[in-house]
Amino acid sequence: MAWNEPGNKGNDPWGNKGGNDKGPPDLDEVFRNLSKRFGGKGNGSSGQNFSSFSLIIILAIAFVVWGLSGLYTIKEAERGVALRFGQHNGEVGPGLHWKPTFIDEIYPVDVQSVRSVPSSGSMLTSDENVVKVELDVQYRISDAYAYLFSAVDANASLREATDSALRYVIGHNKMDDILTTGRDAIRRDTWKELERILEPYKLGLAIVDVNFLPARPPEEVKDAFDDAISAQEDEQRFIREAEAYAREIEPKARGEVERMAQQANAYKEREILEARGKVARFELLLPEYQAAPEVTRKRLYLDAMQQVMTDTNKVIIDAKNNGNLMYLPLDKLMKEKPATMPDVEPKPQQNVNSSSISTTRIGEPLSERPSREERARQGRE
Repeated sequence: MAWNEPGNKGNDPWGNKGGNDKGPPDLDEVFRNLSKRFGGKGNGSSGQNFSSFSLIIILAIAFVVWGLSGLYTIKEAERGVALRFGQHNGEVGPGLHWKPTFIDEIYPVDVQSVRSVPSSGSMLTSDENVVKVELDVQYRISDAYAYLFSAVDANASLREATDSALRYVIGHNKMDDILTTGRDAIRRDTWKELERILEPYKLGLAIVDVNFLPARPPEEVKDAFDDAISAQEDEQRFIREAEAYAREIEPKARGEVERMAQQANAYKEREILEARGKVARFELLLPEYQAAPEVTRKRLYLDAMQQVMTDTNKVIIDAKNNGNLMYLPLDKLMKEKPATMPDVEPKPQQNVNSSSISTTRIGEPLSERPSREERARQGRE
């Protein structure tokens, strides 16, 4: 039977016996009971003073507990977002701090760690091919308050923006560029497009890096693309080899050009000096020619013949006085190089008749050759 049913007397939870419904006890009576338990009599001035002292002690203990509960620590890599009655009240740096409990609220946020958001899927290219791409976005929190309260979930917003930016960039590029040489350009374009999408939302995130992982072609054309990639690698290898060869040959060619230029300059200077020497010699020979033209002319002729025939293999036989024909091994004589003879410097005063010379030995000085009188004397003997 319930306590409040008719006829249920003596079961009142408020202690009302006899069925008299007097309601809950008075607060004064509760305090008097408490004071009696602490040694008071429940009435009088002493009981009232003790009750006030006890209340003060309880309030002091509660205040100490409340003050100690406001101590908190922010780590070195974190920043604390302070809210006072739900309104932004600034940020708190690393260290030990105190806040009034039930008035301020602190939300620590890690602003130095680098986090990543992956994105992958099969996407359609501009040339209507399907490729499977993977992207990894690394980011860091730059504004703790915006990260917490600008969106319900900033990480989810970043993930959706990354997928949208990647699909946009892939849809504006051809499959050949995505799989081979255009990967770096796609990475940069995706980074720019992602920042453009996130800018209006002000999520408090800073993109650190974007890693575009190797894309894979469809399985039906995978072999053909492997061959194409191999051919492109061979092309790059040949280009590098050609550049290395060019870097090796170019210094040699420049050195050869410089050497030829120096030889040309030396030849030029030599010819100029030789020409000047010939002019000077002619100027010195001119007075002698004017003084004795015939002698000078023969002298010049003999000098020219000696100069021409010095390096020529020849055999001269005087058969005018002797009719016997001599046998000479011409083949062996032609093979042997004649010894170099000293140059002949005929004296200008010597009168030589070239018609009286029957035998000429190449390289023999003119001063050692017999004169006309000696040859006539030998003929008489």
